[in-house]
Amino acid sequence: MAVTHRTALRFIPVVAAVALLVTACATPAGGTATPAPAESTASPSLDPTPSATPSPIESQATDDEISLPSSCDELFAGDLRATLDAEIAPLNDPGVTMYSTENAEALTVLESGVPSLRCTWGTPSDRGIATTVSIVSPAQSELIVDALTSSGFGSEEASGGMYFRTSQRMLSMDEEVVDLGETHFLRGNVWVATRWVNYGPDAYTPGIVAQLWP
Repeated sequence: MAVTHRTALRFIPVVAAVALLVTACATPAGGTATPAPAESTASPSLDPTPSATPSPIESQATDDEISLPSSCDELFAGDLRATLDAEIAPLNDPGVTMYSTENAEALTVLESGVPSLRCTWGTPSDRGIATTVSIVSPAQSELIVDALTSSGFGSEEASGGMYFRTSQRMLSMDEEVVDLGETHFLRGNVWVATRWVNYGPDAYTPGIVAQLWP
């Protein structure tokens, strides 16, 4: 039928995404944090006047800003870690090379050299998860929000930040049903980007958020 034909055509990019799980490419394997560039030391202020007390908004922004975790083990704990180990181990198989997003504008930020920690779950197959936690500037965060919103992602305020989600169920050219999607979370100076194929538990990103802001 015509509808089936259109679905098959729409799945062509998805086949490429699944293939990234199966075959290696230039994308780095997970588990290594990319450090932030060294910061220059600022000259001490000569103004003897004490600084003003920060506003509640400024205080919250400071509280929301965190450092990049040093390893993927810091992101997964408790019941979530036990579930992932049981259902889609291992963590950081070097053969899993799927990107954490396929949104072109968001991917540009992800590949721009921002400090990042990449983590994956699963083996090279048609089932897996890729997550990247990145430190972003306010301008980059705004660009990501605009890109995801204009791409039709659903949004929700929760856990002190903003979630963006999208998911699809499609037929491959082999008539196999494939579920896939993305979940993004932005808060303070952090962007958590996750793409999943045939495995995307609801507790996954909230579990990471709970570890980043305990």
